[in-house]
Amino acid sequence: MIGVQELKKGTTFEIDGSIYKVLEYEHIKMARGGATIKIKARDLRTGSTIVRSFNSGHRVQDIRLDHATVQYLYHQDDMYTFMDLETYEQPMLTADTLGGAVYYLMPEMTLEVVSYEGKPIDIELPTTVDMEVTYTEPGFAGDTATGATKEAEFETGLKVQVPLFINVGDTVRIDTRSDSYVTRV
Repeated sequence: MIGVQELKKGTTFEIDGSIYKVLEYEHIKMARGGATIKIKARDLRTGSTIVRSFNSGHRVQDIRLDHATVQYLYHQDDMYTFMDLETYEQPMLTADTLGGAVYYLMPEMTLEVVSYEGKPIDIELPTTVDMEVTYTEPGFAGDTATGATKEAEFETGLKVQVPLFINVGDTVRIDTRSDSYVTRV
């Protein structure tokens, strides 16, 4: 058991028979009352998202997860297929389970699959991913004196704000944790 004050972004826990992964965490301290922990979490089995508040001192069941290095192979409809690099098994996950991670999956990409009791339930993306810009509006130097941005679309359908000097065909590094531009590669 762990205290809810230990629930940070990315932490997995079990409550009411469901397994959740924390997406957002907020610690709220009232003037006269006790602290409240508010989280937004995704159910790793169904893909649904919940918002829940806990009183400080509440405890939840932590769980043991297994990790395996896999390679992304392909997707068909809403099923995404990976290959375990040690056993050559091919676990499959649904688009609902993966959530926004589907926009970062590139063919032959190596990443971690997370399993609970032998069943794959989630993936862990690398911190950054290099992707090629497939569409963006032209940006002209001198449009502004500050660090202005524009929207760029990538080969997977991901849309991210990038600086004005980025053009179609450029490869840029994207931070998968914050969905933000890092640098041009």
